[in-house]
Amino acid sequence: MGMGRLSQEQIVFGLALLLCVGFALALPGFLTTNNVLNLVRSVSILGILGVAMGLVVIGRGIDLSLVALMAVSVAWALHMVGTGMPLPQALIIALAFSLFIGAVNGWLVAYVEIPAIFATLAMGTLIYGFGRYFLLDLDVVYMPEAARHILWLGQGTLFGVPVPIFLFAAVCLGGHLFLRYAKSGRYLRAVGDNMLAARITGVPARPVVVLQYVLSSLIGFMAGIVTAASVASMNTRLAISTYVYDVILVVVLGGIGLSGGRGGIRNVIVGTLLIGVLLNGMTILDIQYTVQNVIKGAILLTAIVIDTILNPRDEQTAQQGDI
Repeated sequence: MGMGRLSQEQIVFGLALLLCVGFALALPGFLTTNNVLNLVRSVSILGILGVAMGLVVIGRGIDLSLVALMAVSVAWALHMVGTGMPLPQALIIALAFSLFIGAVNGWLVAYVEIPAIFATLAMGTLIYGFGRYFLLDLDVVYMPEAARHILWLGQGTLFGVPVPIFLFAAVCLGGHLFLRYAKSGRYLRAVGDNMLAARITGVPARPVVVLQYVLSSLIGFMAGIVTAASVASMNTRLAISTYVYDVILVVVLGGIGLSGGRGGIRNVIVGTLLIGVLLNGMTILDIQYTVQNVIKGAILLTAIVIDTILNPRDEQTAQQGDI
């Protein structure tokens, strides 16, 4: 099983290299330094969200509310700053809201035992409706003057490299260290691999499930800040877009098994690399957005089929309502 997972990762990495070579031959300037940096920068946010989703999937879950929570919480923070609230206070309130929703997601999955796919799907819809009706006046909230100095997080450079790339690298490093060295990170992998066995060995399984959704909401909020800083606004309609499926595509394509307990941050990086090269090449080739969705959908379906073959579901997975 481990060799199969590694083989999938190697295949995906090889495909990314082949795409690079193909696009480089077909598109002059594709492998220039500026284009490569722009490519990585353009998928940095997707990669950060991939780390958040990856942690949940390793724990044998799924978080379909991730993008909705990111969009609404960050848009609310910008809205509060626009109404006169100091930026630090607005960010703390919005982050607390995001962490609370993450904890509720975890509680619904771990204690109420609602299948994760249904709990988070419903929560994503609820968050968007609640945010648009009670918290925000418009779909798009623009960056107020009082928050302009955080634009550096999305538009700045450090040593000639866009800041979002450094942030992506930092989140990947943090996720890797958490899974490898933190006790709760090892618990998360154990719960994802076999929850019943983890309970028998004394792992606090339910709190670990709550923790993974809290971490997802935390990392998602960080991705939202970078998103808002990159375009000087936050569009809450991301919540009802297909963006969350791009995040799942990165995770599954990279080789993290939907049955839980398998994979790591390296898989997210590989999946992000392939999707980044693919999206960049399709954009340069001026392929229609709808056709791009068809291609991405076909790739996602293929990745899920491969994952099913390499990581077959067991009876416990089926009982937890995994996809």
